[in-house]
This record gives sequence, C-alpha cells and structure tokens, in this order.
Amino acid sequence: MAGVRSTARSLTRPFLIGGSIGLTGYATYKLLNNRAASHGYTINNANDITATGPNGGYAVPPKFPPLPTRTEQLERLRADEEYDLVVIGGGATGVGIALDAASRGLKVAVVERDDFSSGTSSKSTKLVHGGVRYLEKAVKELDYSQYTLVREALKERSVFLNTAPHLSMSLPIMLPVYEWWKAPYFWAGTKVYDLLAGKENLESSYFLTRGKALEAFPMLKGEGLAGALVYYDGSHNDSRMNVTIGLTAALYGATVVNHAEVKELVKDPATGKIKGVRVKDLLHVGKGGKLGRGEGVGESEFYVKTKGVINATGPFTDSIRKLDQGESTQEIVAPSSGVHIVLPGYFSPARMGLIDPNTSDGRVIFFLPWQGNTIAGTTDAPTTITPHPLPREEEINWILSEVRRYLSPDITVRREDVLAAWSGIRPLVKDPDAKNTESLVRNHLINISESGLLTIAGGKWTTYRQMAEESVDAAITAFGLTPSTHPILAPGTLPSTGHCNTEHIKLIGAHGFSKTLFINLIQHFGIEVEVAKHLAHNYGDRAWTVAALSSPTNVRFPTRGLRLAPMYPFIDGEVRYGVRHEYAQTAVDILARRTRLAFLNVNAALEALPTVIDVMATELNWDKGRKDKEWTDTLQFLVSMGLPEKRVNTTRKEVEAGAVMGWAAQTNGKQSAKAVGIEGTPTLANGGV
Repeated sequence: MAGVRSTARSLTRPFLIGGSIGLTGYATYKLLNNRAASHGYTINNANDITATGPNGGYAVPPKFPPLPTRTEQLERLRADEEYDLVVIGGGATGVGIALDAASRGLKVAVVERDDFSSGTSSKSTKLVHGGVRYLEKAVKELDYSQYTLVREALKERSVFLNTAPHLSMSLPIMLPVYEWWKAPYFWAGTKVYDLLAGKENLESSYFLTRGKALEAFPMLKGEGLAGALVYYDGSHNDSRMNVTIGLTAALYGATVVNHAEVKELVKDPATGKIKGVRVKDLLHVGKGGKLGRGEGVGESEFYVKTKGVINATGPFTDSIRKLDQGESTQEIVAPSSGVHIVLPGYFSPARMGLIDPNTSDGRVIFFLPWQGNTIAGTTDAPTTITPHPLPREEEINWILSEVRRYLSPDITVRREDVLAAWSGIRPLVKDPDAKNTESLVRNHLINISESGLLTIAGGKWTTYRQMAEESVDAAITAFGLTPSTHPILAPGTLPSTGHCNTEHIKLIGAHGFSKTLFINLIQHFGIEVEVAKHLAHNYGDRAWTVAALSSPTNVRFPTRGLRLAPMYPFIDGEVRYGVRHEYAQTAVDILARRTRLAFLNVNAALEALPTVIDVMATELNWDKGRKDKEWTDTLQFLVSMGLPEKRVNTTRKEVEAGAVMGWAAQTNGKQSAKAVGIEGTPTLANGGV
C-alpha cells in the first residue's frame, strides 16, 4: 500500500501540470472552433425498407429491392449512352465517388480492374481514426496541415459509425505508460484528441492505474508499468465496407463493374479533351465457354462515352496519369509499404486495443482485436508498386519483436503463431522536401490535367467520403455537369437534392441492423450463436438473405450453415450471397473480400478453397478448366497473404487429404500434431505460416 501511495503522490504534480495544459487547449479549441454538430444521422421511418421490431431488429425477414447483376451492369456500359462521369478504381474513394455522384442524380459508372477493395482498401489497419500520431506531429512541428487532417478524420469517423453501424464500432485503445513523467503528456494529448472531436467524440479518454491496466489487458508487461491512458477510436471491416459502399452506389443507380480494365483514354482529336474510355471485360467468356481474361478484342472490349473521367486508383494513380500524358509524366504518389500480421485472438482482449508510440525506430505499432483474431502492425517503408506485394520476412520479425517488448515475459509470441501476413501499399502524396515516408501526411490532392483527367490522390480510409465529395464538386465545375433532383429511388434511399448528402446515407445493411438482430437469426434459421453474430455484424439486415441461402446441416443444431473452416464462423451461404448479390466473380473475391478468411488465417483459407470453388462453380457454371484456373490463381494470391512459396503448387487432392493439418504438425512438432486450442477446438493453423 505504501508503494501505491508513493506512486500516487509522484503522479499528482505531473497531472496537475497536464491538467493545466488540457484546460489551455480546451479554451483555445472553444475560441477557434465554436460550432454546432455538423450533421445528423437518422432517416425518416417512412424510408425504411420495412417495419422493425421494438428493439430496431426485424421480427420477420425483410424484402429488398434487387440490384442489377454484373451482366446487366456490363450491358449498361456497352449501351451507346453518355455518362456524366466514369470513375477508374473500385477502392474506397472510387466507390465513394460513385455513391456521391449517383445520389446527386448524376449518371456515373465505376470500373475496377480487379475486385472492389482488392488493393490498399482491404489491407489497412482496420481503424477508423483521426490519427493520434498526426496530432502529436501537428503540435511538435506546428504543422497546420497535420492538424487539419486530424480534424477532418475525426468528423468522418463519426459519419462512419452512424452510416454503417453493422460494419464499424468504437474501440478503446490503451496507451501504456512505463515512465511516470510521460503520464501527463499522454493525458493532455488524449484530452486534446477528445476535444478536437467536439460533439462527435465517441467516449472520453481516461487514466488507469497499474492494477486496473493489467486487469483490462492481462497480457501486458507489468514490470515498470506506471499506468495507462485509454482513448477511443473506431474499428471496421474494411473490404466489406468498401463492397457495401459500391452496392449502395448501385442502389442509387450507379453502374458498378469489377474485373474490367480501362485500356485507353479516348480524346477528341479537335480539342484534345477526354471524351470516353475503352474498357476490357477481363472475365469475358468467348466461344466454347472458355474464360477470355482479355484475350482478343471482340465483345470483351468496348467504348464508353463520358463527359468526365476521374482517376481514383490509389497506388496506381500515376499509371493512369501516364495513359493520359505519357510516360514522362511527373509522379505525384510516393508508395509506402505497410505490413501487418495476424495472431490468434488470445494475444489480446476481445474489446481493447493497444498502441505502442515508442517503437525501437520511432514508428507506431497497433495491436488490435479484429474478427476474433489479433492484428499487429504496421511498418512504413518506401516500396515499388505491384498488384499483390509480398510481406517481407524482416518486416514480420520486426513487428514480432516490437510486440514482445510490450507483452508479459510469460507469453511467448513465436513466428509460427503468425496466421497470416500481408503488405498494403499506401498512396501517400509526395512531398519533395520529405526525407522519408514516415514524415508524409496522408492529405489528399485533386489535380485536373489539360485533357480533363481529374485525379484524386492521397488521403486515408477514414476520409474517403470527404475526398469523394470534393472530387464530385470539382468534377461538376470542371466538366459542366448538372446534378438533378429526384424522389426516392428505392426503399431505404434518400431523395436527391442535387447536393452532397452522403453523410446521411445509410449503407446497405444498416437500415434494419440492431445489436439484437443475431437473436432473430438464431430463432428463425437455427444457426449457431457465433455464426449469427458474425452475419449480423458483417451483413447487417442482409444477414437474413445470407442465412436463407445456407445449406441444411442435417443435425439437430445448428440446422443451417455449413462452415467453410471449422475454427471460423464463415458459412456456405456467404459464398452464394457473394456471387448473387455482391458481384463476387473469383474464389479470391470470396476468401479475401466478401469473407475475410484469407486475412485471418491463410491455411484455413486454403482448406476452405475446395468448398468455395465448388459452390461458385455451381452458381456460375464453371467448367473443369475454370475451376483449375481458380485453384492456381488463388494459391498465387495466398502467397501474398503469408502462405510459404513452397506451398504454391499444392494440389486440391493434397488439401482434401489433410495436407494443411500435416504442415501444422510439422511446424509444432510431432507431439503437437493433435494440439488443442482454446475452448477445446483442434487447431488447424496455430502452427502459423
């Protein structure tokens, strides 16, 4: 007790100092930022899809307006009609622009070469945040641009959590303090972070004593711990958010097409202005039913007339700019590699993240619960641009070494505990005076070339909506577009006023979502509790349809929902739903972006691959050749998710014979071949990758 009193006395004076700093910051904030809340988030009940139960959840399965199929979307593109805008790139910003433009009554199409969220947008840290490190830089360097970035992101964070409550949530993040004199500094910083959010703050940050910190995060190293600060940010399912924004854009009338590439920017020979694009359907099926993958021209390539083109291709921004201006075009994007690793969920509390602001080389590491597992990352290093960058072994080991510094010495984090690893490329805006990518701000810029190509570059996931709004505003001016007004297009949509309204637009799945929705699913379909919660929090009210598309189990309970992998709640109905309602066209689309199995456990994804291919083959009428190609392509992709390259030639027969379990046994040793994980579940991939 004496030690506790001594520690309390030693912290009193610094906290008084910190309190003074915080009060000064608050006074300054009120003087400079006296504003009311900028937006509301409710939709009139008359616009809801159907009536809801007393707690906001559906008592009966709802009915939804159908979206056009991918074939119908392609037919729209092929039709000889002029679009107001064609957006190149189906990441967060690209589909965000499509939703913004469509909701203003503009005729818009978005074309993605791979799949929606196939690049950077699916490989984030899964945070919806203002950026505490940017705030620290803003104060230390008196950098107003950093401050502006934080302010913008904190506003957008609130919009995120209200327009897609099924895909995003608030998350407390712990900042451990191992030197008592840093406590007031961190306390003041988290309070300023709260204040900048204003009325849109999630919850107030707070201080934890050493004992309370260890109680909240038992895995934390206790030696030298003085206490901890806890602040709140958001967490989300990034690729499902991306896909859902695209689906919502389609609901508002946008043409959205994945696996189609813009091959040429067509210009008017008289004016030099862009008047259209030439698009190639990369999944075009030629004569004989064979997948074209772009071979030949014929029907796979077609011309789309448009008044304006927006380049929203993230890391590939400069490649589209070079299509417009030639190979000598000055590059405006500085690509930075961010590697993340995934560990089993028992390494972190289910509802508490951790930030290490003081790594060995000055970078920041997050340690976060996500989808039942734990994400650790990220690195930050210059890189070259490739479609599927590989996580480097030295970066994986660096993350592991940093994680070990903060965990109890009783806990051993081994290389073989890594279940998946990936590298995402951040499209940072290049600053000619910057010496390294860590000092680059993720501010965005909008550039319009002489020929009329509008490029939006930089930014971050959290600010995608604002970036989209500014892009559409700029396009309306640059291309002389006229937004239109229209009544409600479909149940659950808002009428168009001709102005940006996306901060009020509920995304698909949000209208009938409630935290008790999973109970309705269990009662109606007889699915497992874990599966029901997973469906509710990843599909919202569309979980009804997913559950209905799931196969019977032929056992007493659960009565529906065949798991794709025993350790994870993904079920066969998600594959059918992804194909029929979410434009999934390949096995990678399902394993990586509709479900997140490839991101959570690469070996489990490989084990699920035969089932995924078989279900998709039935849905899409694949022949044996296409199924074989899907197997090969998916194995290549899984290497970018951490699968050892020596496994790339693994056959389907080997997987079905239990090869993956054999790898785990080899990794963990013969005695752990029958290792049992937490809750008694046999581990499929605790041997790691």
